[in-house]
Amino acid sequence: MKRRDFFKNTALTAIGTSILSPFRSIADAVDIETSTGEAKNIIFMVSDGMSTGTLNMASLLLQRKEGKQSNWLKLYEENRATRALMDTASASSLITDSAAASSSWGGGIRVHNGSLNVNADGSYNKPILQKFKAAGKGVGCVTTVPITHATPAGFCVNSDKRADQPGIALMYHDLRFDVMLGGGSEFFSAEKRSDKQDLFDRFSKSGFLLACNKGELMTLPVSPEKPLLGVFYEDGLPYALDRASNKNLEQTTPSLAEMTKVAIQKLKTNKNGFVLQIEGGKVDWAAHANDAGALLYDQIAFDEAIAEVIAFAEQDKETLVIITTDHGNANPGLFYGDEATKNFDQLQQFKHTNEWVLKGIDPSYTPSKLIERIEFAQGYAINKDEAAIILNHFKSLDEEGLYNPTKLPYKQFAQIQQHYTAIGWASMDHSADFVELAMFGPGSEHLKPFVRNFELHSFLLKSTGILL
Repeated sequence: MKRRDFFKNTALTAIGTSILSPFRSIADAVDIETSTGEAKNIIFMVSDGMSTGTLNMASLLLQRKEGKQSNWLKLYEENRATRALMDTASASSLITDSAAASSSWGGGIRVHNGSLNVNADGSYNKPILQKFKAAGKGVGCVTTVPITHATPAGFCVNSDKRADQPGIALMYHDLRFDVMLGGGSEFFSAEKRSDKQDLFDRFSKSGFLLACNKGELMTLPVSPEKPLLGVFYEDGLPYALDRASNKNLEQTTPSLAEMTKVAIQKLKTNKNGFVLQIEGGKVDWAAHANDAGALLYDQIAFDEAIAEVIAFAEQDKETLVIITTDHGNANPGLFYGDEATKNFDQLQQFKHTNEWVLKGIDPSYTPSKLIERIEFAQGYAINKDEAAIILNHFKSLDEEGLYNPTKLPYKQFAQIQQHYTAIGWASMDHSADFVELAMFGPGSEHLKPFVRNFELHSFLLKSTGILL
């Protein structure tokens, strides 16, 4: 073989391998084409664990219940957003977890599932919010799950264990990001932490403004100098559907849209601009539980946050908005049947989630009592045999799955519920699906139709003219 042919063939082989491999890192990737410095601000929105069916059904529910399109799909209908598909693999699997997915965006290199910007050899990838903060921009995260959870943490810290949320809370203190809002009070409270450190007190003494409920958040003065920490609930915040049916929860816990509005008001005071990550984290939790009401109404709550963001971006004209998900989850769908439309419309009457139903069951429950509880919460009546099947699972409480520490029978309930809602599920875990990626604002026109998750890291930096 001639020398030049050898190198030609070797180069082609290398290119082919990089195209075919789902585990590529930014080190051997070609950057997404983009001009530099077009955006002053970036708002990166993540509906965690959103399969395409989730987006579709939330839109259908809004149309049939309120006569309006979702804000996300309205951007598509009006041709106001650039749209792409995104590959979501991690360094260790075709199917990512949230830590590796967020790290791909945050660190620019695919890492193993469970890691936050830590490579297999133990080396670190500097998280993107640290880069933007070093460049003088305001930075922050907003989420409906613990603020220390995988998706916000992937933009913020280095940790080889995503489960080390108490440690991540300590890192946040030292990093002093401008706005951090979400749940997870147990990781800041002296009563709940194993080391008994009072992180709320530590943050306060270090000059942070603190908010522990909605009232405090909405009345705090906007201070350009003081960073803001808002932690409003233990673990994740309540599901949007349950919150809407409980006046106390509505008064004490903020919605994602409300947190988003406060975060933008705070961050826009930075003359150098800002970067904000917003996560609808409980969309993912609902998918893991096959909880249709929780899933769709939290997706709608995420869509309400989109409305806040787009309204700001339209007025500001210097903000790049990114709307996506980190991976699919459970692949729910609305499936054919003679009464599929009628059954799906039942979702309009839902007052409570499956979680609310199941967590309220105690040993005194009979099939008749359970039938009444479900009918009150969701508007349909299961039969006594179905009620007995659900109650029988409470004798063993052996269901496995994430975010189900008490092993409640979510799967069994969802299988029965499908007869009444026409919503079915492929699994109770993440999928390898390519996912929706939409951009709005300056620089969005440079988005290619298909990208890999880690490629967004350099896209974000270049969009603001920062090359660190």
